[in-house]
Amino acid sequence: MSESEPQQAEPSGTSAPPTPGKDPLRRSRTSGAWFTVVGLALLLLLLVVFIAQNTQDVQVSFLGWDGQAPLAVALLLASVIGILLAVVAGSLRILQLRRRVRRTSSRG
Repeated sequence: MSESEPQQAEPSGTSAPPTPGKDPLRRSRTSGAWFTVVGLALLLLLLVVFIAQNTQDVQVSFLGWDGQAPLAVALLLASVIGILLAVVAGSLRILQLRRRVRRTSSRG
């Protein structure tokens, strides 16, 4: 060995050397949950700013219903209804695929 390389002590044999493929800072459920919480907090902050900036009343008409509501509330309500419709459609598709998988696996 050259003089510039430091000498390393040999391990006592009781502990295994660290595996080079295993990352000690790998992603975990906790880190994923933390990023989700931070992302949702930022989204909530943006939502509060949106509501604070859109307080003027607007005329809302839907089918036979007419009324006045703040612009932010009308837009948020429309968004929530759209999200719920997408969740229902997606859930029905997931159930359909699960049934198909169950039928296919029970036959084979």
